[in-house]
Amino acid sequence: MTTDILRLAVLVSSVRQGRFAPVVTGWFTARAEGAFDLDVIDLAEADLPLSLPDRESGPDAATADVLARLTPRLERADAFVVITPEYNHSYPASIKNLIDWHFTQWQAKPVGFVSYGGISGGLRAVEHLRGVFAEMHAVTVREQVSFANYWELLGEDGGLAGSEAADTAAKTLLEQLDWWARSLKEAREKRPYAA
Repeated sequence: MTTDILRLAVLVSSVRQGRFAPVVTGWFTARAEGAFDLDVIDLAEADLPLSLPDRESGPDAATADVLARLTPRLERADAFVVITPEYNHSYPASIKNLIDWHFTQWQAKPVGFVSYGGISGGLRAVEHLRGVFAEMHAVTVREQVSFANYWELLGEDGGLAGSEAADTAAKTLLEQLDWWARSLKEAREKRPYAA
């Protein structure tokens, strides 16, 4: 079995001002470094329009430019991790928008989740996303990382404090992503995925 390092696209879904996403993203990427070749895609910088074009006209020039930069990064990914808050018992519109602008880029690839929120830690957002990714023919891994009442975990250094359980969950999540990413990549190389 090959031991090459696979590419993991980390999708930062919160686009709100004052968001906590950069703290969670920094925490997670510090744990994933070395295990994967990381590509952090911050949707606050993606600038995708909310409405999809009709099939005949296609995207306008500005949107085509955004897609030309973004779509190949998703295509090259062997696996994905969505970092998501929970807003109103679900996920932010920005991640759904990214998903809807793409299709084949998700197929037969694993998706993991790191969530944060109030008492539920973002679990409801993740449960909603699992169904969306299943529709895109992606495979979501069971293990996830969740930060309940995340504002209580912010350390004086700006990082996450008291994250021992999350460290263990992240390790397992990364191991599962690696297994699925390698297995699915090998399968796609032997036989193209039929959607």
